[in-house]
Amino acid sequence: MGLDDKIKNTAQDVGGKAKETVGKATDDERLEAEGKADQAGADLKQAGEKVKDAFK
Repeated sequence: MGLDDKIKNTAQDVGGKAKETVGKATDDERLEAEGKADQAGADLKQAGEKVKDAFK
C-alpha cells in the first residue's frame, strides 16, 4: 500500500467525520449522511489496500 493511498484514505475519513459533525450540529441530514458515506468509502478502500499488502 502506497503512502499516498494511506494519506488520501485518512483524509477522506477525517473529512467525512467533519461533515458528519457539522451536519449534526446544523441539523443538516444530507450533510451528515454524506459524511457517513465518505467514512464508509474510506474504510472500504483501507480494507482493500490491506488485502493487497497481505499478498505482497
